Amino acid sequence: MALKVFDLRCANDHPFEGWFASENDFETQSERRLIECPLCASTDVRRTPSAARLNLGTRSEEPQQAVMPTPHQLQAALLKLAREIAANTEDVGERFAEEARRIHYKEAPERGIRGVTTREEAAALEEEGIHVMPLPFGSLLKEPLQ
Repeated sequence: MALKVFDLRCANDHPFEGWFASENDFETQSERRLIECPLCASTDVRRTPSAARLNLGTRSEEPQQAVMPTPHQLQAALLKLAREIAANTEDVGERFAEEARRIHYKEAPERGIRGVTTREEAAALEEEGIHVMPLPFGSLLKEPLQ
């Protein structure tokens, strides 16, 4: 079955992709608020313009081998992601768990934050329904990103 890939954006302007069986499938899920932003869990999602994909070659029955990125390409992608996170989040440092709770319980303005916490505290946040995402390159966000 061929899937349609749509570029999506949540109310907090986070871009992500969604894969659907049809455009109607997207519309139905969107109306029922079943589509959720992977970063902030917002269900206020809209479709954004995307580049057309043209298949001009012959269709091959042989599966194509995936090409692994080079170490340089991986480093560049991680650096780009770190820059994006640094530019669009507030560093709350050691107050991460406290600030995440304040935002969740609407005691502080909703915004993207980053900081540090223990594994135990992150697990406690998840139990409260506060989704957190550990970053494997957190130390990059503390240095100049060049």
